Amino acid sequence: MDLRLPGLRGIRRSRRSRRLLAAAAAAVVVLAGAGTWTAVASEDAAPVRRNDRMMDMGGGVRVDTSYFTSGATDTRRPAVLLGHGFGGSKDDLRTQAKSLARDGYAVLTWSARGFGESTGEIGLNDPDAEVADVSRLLDWLAGQPQVQLDAGGDPRVGIAGGSYGGAIALLAAGYDDRVDAIAPAITYWNLSDALFPDGVFKKLWSGIFFSTGGGCDDFTAELCAMYDRVAESGTPDAAARELLAARSPSAVGDRIDVPTLLFQGQSDSLFPLGQADAAAQAIRANGAPVEVDWISGGHDGGDLETARVEQRVGDWFDRYLKEDTAAATGPAFRVTRAGGVDSDSGETRLRGATADTYPGLRGDPRDIALTGDEQEIRNPAGASPPAVSALPGLGAGGGLSSLSSLGVGVSLDFPGQFASFESAPLADDLRITGSPTATVQVRSTTDEAVLFAKVYDVGPDGRQQVLPSQLVTPVRVTDAREGQEITLTLPAIDYDVQAGHRLRLVLASTDLAYASPLAAATYTVSLQGDLSVPTAPAVTTGSTGLPSWVWWLPLTGAVIAALLLLTARRRTTAPPPDPALTAVPLQITGLGKRYSAASDRYAVKDLSFRVEKGQVLGLLGPNGAGKTTTLRMLMGLITPDAGEIRVFGHAIRPGAPVLSRVGSFVEGAGFLPHLSGRENLELYWAATGRPAEDAHIEEALEIAGLGDALARAVRTYSQGMRQRLAIAQAMLGLPDLLILDEPTNGLDPPQIREMREVMIRYAAAGRTVIVSSHLLSEVEQSCTHLVVMDRGRLVQAGPVADIVGSGDTLLVGTGVPLEDPVVEKVAALAGVASAERTEDGLLVRLDPGATPSGLVPELVRLEVPVESVGPHRRLEDAFLTLIGGSA
Repeated sequence: MDLRLPGLRGIRRSRRSRRLLAAAAAAVVVLAGAGTWTAVASEDAAPVRRNDRMMDMGGGVRVDTSYFTSGATDTRRPAVLLGHGFGGSKDDLRTQAKSLARDGYAVLTWSARGFGESTGEIGLNDPDAEVADVSRLLDWLAGQPQVQLDAGGDPRVGIAGGSYGGAIALLAAGYDDRVDAIAPAITYWNLSDALFPDGVFKKLWSGIFFSTGGGCDDFTAELCAMYDRVAESGTPDAAARELLAARSPSAVGDRIDVPTLLFQGQSDSLFPLGQADAAAQAIRANGAPVEVDWISGGHDGGDLETARVEQRVGDWFDRYLKEDTAAATGPAFRVTRAGGVDSDSGETRLRGATADTYPGLRGDPRDIALTGDEQEIRNPAGASPPAVSALPGLGAGGGLSSLSSLGVGVSLDFPGQFASFESAPLADDLRITGSPTATVQVRSTTDEAVLFAKVYDVGPDGRQQVLPSQLVTPVRVTDAREGQEITLTLPAIDYDVQAGHRLRLVLASTDLAYASPLAAATYTVSLQGDLSVPTAPAVTTGSTGLPSWVWWLPLTGAVIAALLLLTARRRTTAPPPDPALTAVPLQITGLGKRYSAASDRYAVKDLSFRVEKGQVLGLLGPNGAGKTTTLRMLMGLITPDAGEIRVFGHAIRPGAPVLSRVGSFVEGAGFLPHLSGRENLELYWAATGRPAEDAHIEEALEIAGLGDALARAVRTYSQGMRQRLAIAQAMLGLPDLLILDEPTNGLDPPQIREMREVMIRYAAAGRTVIVSSHLLSEVEQSCTHLVVMDRGRLVQAGPVADIVGSGDTLLVGTGVPLEDPVVEKVAALAGVASAERTEDGLLVRLDPGATPSGLVPELVRLEVPVESVGPHRRLEDAFLTLIGGSA
């Protein structure tokens, strides 16, 4: 889980009526050490100077800072503070700070209390701690000769940051009048509403917060006590809600009146779009300019659009800090939309839709009629098993929300635990932009009910359903025995529903990410009206002005096209299949991959080898040999710079259809602990969108050999069983080519033996396995063939026996012990370096160039009773010989 966002840029504003007097505050900041000025070496024309120092914040708290400037040391320029994300430090912002310094800003980064090298307890942006620290940093900036001043002690300054750093930007603007503009990203307006929505405990995200911060003991005592209390009861009390609300920008929302550029993530179950909407409405009401940008990614994964975001914030800074009226700050509202998958890179195409005014979350609503009778659902005892929507922290590889944006259903509701109401097939395409609403009646056998509302996009077949952005709305219903009519405000989304699809409103009794009542109960749910869907038709693609280069681009288009054709640096279409290789699982030819586009260093260079059906091929090499890069190219995750990879004759590219014949186990697999092994596999396969009958679950499970354990919850599994379940997951669909990266990590010897048998059984059916492992003894026993790499190049490839047998030491079996004189005569033979007696015969080491075929006649001449002659070398010996000891 990563709550950090790369540092953004800085900002400016115009109010001065409530300026703090700097003279009284100037002495607050005490410098701990003079710091060290460093000229940062760079390929850029302008060098950047960085000064690192610890600043004393009082009460024994010291904050670690870095100050970046470029150009003349006596020229004043606006300042920018960059705040880091939760769990990060000032080091995360170094690249962004250097870029801003080159753009003409004085930039200060710092590690918040409890992070990096800074001391103090984490207060979750406590106004008396972290927010007060920012004011002291502003005091220091006001005394720097490079910083532009609006008045004595008042620097021209903006603040930007993501997540935790975004919240401090908002809070500082509310508490300190010297802040001139802000650009917060994927952050919260009300932390209480974010972690306790409608009084329901968001337990997984809250747990991640406190564990990422280093554990409860690293927080202030009142926060630690609050978390322990809520986590134990499962219900946030009034004191907990008040504590977090007081640390939220909403507490000073009526005082934030600076130009504000708000970025919020669509893939974000932690701080959803509603948080930015509340901020926008409040700050605009104060008379300040506000622009809103919904980016593709968020805390749940996806594309954070870092380069575009930083560019837009840079323009915002230029307009409101440098007062450059020509700086284009962008549209009042922008939302990133998916435009399919790039067949060359495999990445989701992103495009922007814009509007001249921010539509809010209820713009131009359209009523969609739903049908469904009154329904009874149960809240199971212990709230288990829970339904699955978002999986907090699953950001690597795009996250579940990224899959949902591509039309892949990955949620799970349990029969009897949810009510559903469905529309007729839509006659036209429908773009939802904002928060749908609906009214329902809820009655419970207990005094209180907790429900989780969500809207699914259901395909024409009625089977495939997608939960947009994997978002749900928790609802706490009090006095539920009497029955209550409640209006549901569903999560804000930007989502296109195609004609012929249906909308399905679901109210579930449980959700994995939240705490539900533990007592068993029955809820009765009925629909009280239509589903109201916001459409925001004014938000259109391409409504912003075109940059100037668009107008002269056609004049040079022909020249650029000709250059591309001549250099052949990019292919627009995949090469045709090679009929001669249709039966060959893998052929790699001249493969190359640089460390970066501008680098002349290769991670993989001129690599060629071939793998046949039925082989178990071991990919070996020391760290840095290029094994992982090769596997990533093979799986279509990255694109080679040279050469090609063909699987069954088809060239591999990201998203290539032939990749459906490839299964992989790389860096382990994540499972839902409360579900059984079988349920985990079924959920995974359902997420691929492929027919259930194509999964071949039974065959994969038979090969994996899990037996009765499949019916047990995964949390009861041993490490070995989890590994075998992960292998079974990779084998779903029975791929013809199976790739396993370190499949025996963390296993004990019996488990390693079982894993070896799994691989051998899989290949025995005519399929192919490629395994990368550092356990050479296991590779020697399980693999039929080897590819040895070193420094990105092929060292040797071939059958295991050939590679192991190419050594210079032979074991001569004699059946009877030999006398010393005979051993001495063998040692004296030409081409023999040494000979030693063993229990079974002789261990003979040959001189370079000598061969076993020349030794045997000489042994016969000496009347040595030779029964066998074979190599005496382990794979480890061969491996170290081949790579020259570089492992």
